[in-house]
Amino acid sequence: MIPFGTLFNVAMVLLGSIIGLFFKKFISSELNKKIFFVIGLFTIVLGFSMALKSADFMLMFLSVIGGAACGESIQLDNTILRCINKLKKRINIKDDKFSDAILTSFLLFCVGSMTIVGSIDEGLGKRPDILYTKSVMDGISSIILASTFGIGVLFSIFPMLIFQGGITILVFYYKDFLSLELINHISSVGGVLIIALGLKLLGYKKINPTNMLPAILLIIIFYGLKVYTIA
Repeated sequence: MIPFGTLFNVAMVLLGSIIGLFFKKFISSELNKKIFFVIGLFTIVLGFSMALKSADFMLMFLSVIGGAACGESIQLDNTILRCINKLKKRINIKDDKFSDAILTSFLLFCVGSMTIVGSIDEGLGKRPDILYTKSVMDGISSIILASTFGIGVLFSIFPMLIFQGGITILVFYYKDFLSLELINHISSVGGVLIIALGLKLLGYKKINPTNMLPAILLIIIFYGLKVYTIA
């Protein structure tokens, strides 16, 4: 099973990042700040549009609270940052924004409804039209992100390939265990994470979207318990 939709997505982000890095030289710091602010606003709007589609706000609330608590207790962000910094040293990159670029790009590109639904559709054997559309959007976004954050945006293709391609392959082999309702729940929780990311981009420092990532796993567990209890 080859996840062609994800591979096309990776190619578009790679191309967009290269273009963004090239145009970075021609963008003033003042314009960069304004673009960065617009990205933050867009991210929040995107997150709200996803989160408000939830069919069970209590389940979403418990997942986000539990996920944030788990992430903070194990300091998930520090663990991920250490791994990224090791990579940074190994390939001798001195860009101060490298770690933030990878994490921000990954969250923006991968924690969304199009990622989840598109990857699942491809895993179910459907034509990956959603991922193709998402690829064009991500390619354009990566131009702006790379011109702001630098080369770290380009390296976000590796976690994207693992996460997005992994979903497609898992669905291909375990398609009988998924339901449309679960997909919607995952997407709604992802929307809350996207809102948190948008707030961070706008300068709000008291929230860490990386530490909220376990919420994605918890919504699957809570949904399974809910279905099992009702049954």
